[in-house]
Amino acid sequence: MKKREVLASVKDERLVQKRRDQMIKGAVSLFKEKGFHRTTTREIAKAAGFSIGTLYEYIRSKEDVLYLVCDSIYEHVSERLEQDLEQKKGTLSSLKLGVGHYFRVMDEMQDEVLVMYQEAKSLTKDALPYVLKKEIEMAVMFESLMVRCVENGELELSEKQIALISHNIIVEGQMWAFRRWALQKLYTLDEYIELQTEQLFHGIHTSTQARS
Repeated sequence: MKKREVLASVKDERLVQKRRDQMIKGAVSLFKEKGFHRTTTREIAKAAGFSIGTLYEYIRSKEDVLYLVCDSIYEHVSERLEQDLEQKKGTLSSLKLGVGHYFRVMDEMQDEVLVMYQEAKSLTKDALPYVLKKEIEMAVMFESLMVRCVENGELELSEKQIALISHNIIVEGQMWAFRRWALQKLYTLDEYIELQTEQLFHGIHTSTQARS
């Protein structure tokens, strides 16, 4: 699916990226506090550090800003995962390492993830499919890791099991952000990663009495 183009009247690509990064940072704080619909473009411009006129040199609508927020999350996550996942190794250790790296990215971007889940429904019809496709692509990265583990004899999983587990990993990482009000009172990030990884690889063990 082709990436949605956000039009800008400025031609300097480096300046466009710089200004849009400023917008994203300001918008995330506002969307988190007030929600997408109650936030104005004038407030976004002020939070970004420039005028409303300057803002419209880099976007055309408030919906463009929301799209840029969501897209930046997936681009950042994908870049980090591609760097960190060691996809060619196909070992359980590389899979565990990848899960840990992904959870840490979710921790670093927890405000953005929270905003995405709260406000993605407000994306335009041409933007939402692209953003959803990016999430599928993240799951596929973990699928690829598990397929290599199966090929190397490290795991025994069916295609359907691999697909479900990959989506579980994505949601468990994001859960650190959208349920942080509860989870971060109970666990450090390292504890959360360790417990989730242990459950992922070993499941829930019942007692002998329960099994009988």
